[in-house]
Amino acid sequence: LVRMKFLQLLSRKPGKLGMLFQIPFCQNQFPYLCLATSTCLYSKKKKANGYEQFDQEKYKNLVWSVTSYKTSAQTPETILEEDNLLYGPPDKHRPPVKAETKTPKNCIPLINPNKRIPLLSSKSNLPMKIPLQKTKMPSVTRILQQTMSPLQAFYLERWKQKMIQELGKDGFAEYTKNLFLQGELFHAALESIFLSEETATEEQREEEVALSGFLSSVQHVLEDVSEVKALESAVQHETLQYLGLVDCVAKYRGQLCVIDWKTSEKPKPFLKNTFDNPLQVAAYIGAINHDANYDFQVSCGLIVVAYKNGSPAHPHFMDPDLCSHYWNKWLLRLEEYTDKN
Repeated sequence: LVRMKFLQLLSRKPGKLGMLFQIPFCQNQFPYLCLATSTCLYSKKKKANGYEQFDQEKYKNLVWSVTSYKTSAQTPETILEEDNLLYGPPDKHRPPVKAETKTPKNCIPLINPNKRIPLLSSKSNLPMKIPLQKTKMPSVTRILQQTMSPLQAFYLERWKQKMIQELGKDGFAEYTKNLFLQGELFHAALESIFLSEETATEEQREEEVALSGFLSSVQHVLEDVSEVKALESAVQHETLQYLGLVDCVAKYRGQLCVIDWKTSEKPKPFLKNTFDNPLQVAAYIGAINHDANYDFQVSCGLIVVAYKNGSPAHPHFMDPDLCSHYWNKWLLRLEEYTDKN
């Protein structure tokens, strides 16, 4: 009300502005700074209203709130009214819809209930090393590659294109070739350690120096590994008809595990950072337990990520419950592969 009376006085003739100084009420309510500013604005030419081109009737409340006096007269209720006018009423909260848990059609157990374990295992101190035979059975690696999720495939392709931009096609091909070679040499060096073989040739010494960072990285893990039962040995699931090549089967801190050795340029401190590796380990465990060539069964897994700079490797232990969880996921991926092919 006070502002409206003040604006009415300003709208009169300039000669009557002096009356403002004689009104005690106005002297108390309006400081001279406000009066001087208003008088200055009154003397200027009237600017064009930028809101004339809009629907003033529809947006008049919004325009008024923006151009009103500095001290806001809005309340939470008026703010809600404006939000409803501009954006509509808020959506009611809806609880997230839980994704349906899929169950595999072939409920083959991870542990083979029909497998007979001899009372006395093989007396040979040498770990098993069954060569991989070429058959029509798909490998674990191939099944996982062809059933990769669209999001994972997107990130893999984006990484590939980025590397090609930096290295070129030939450079990227050389880079991936060296990665595979590096992994093979690392596995060979670990095999020599487990078999207590002496490195003799000059070429092997050079390879050992090149892998010194990886070997230093896994040293603290090797101290907990004992009773190696298999090294680079082929496994085959006789019921589900797939095969693979297991890096190592040994005891880790007293638990018999399928051990998968990985090299990485980036730290992978959590199991989720290893992508599909837990499914691969679960697939190998199931294959060993259903392969007649092996007179034992495995219920645990271990993924060891080694680093070239020698920083301590990350061992990710998979207990029986976690292995069973990833075994079910593996069965779903296997069914998806079968449906596609």
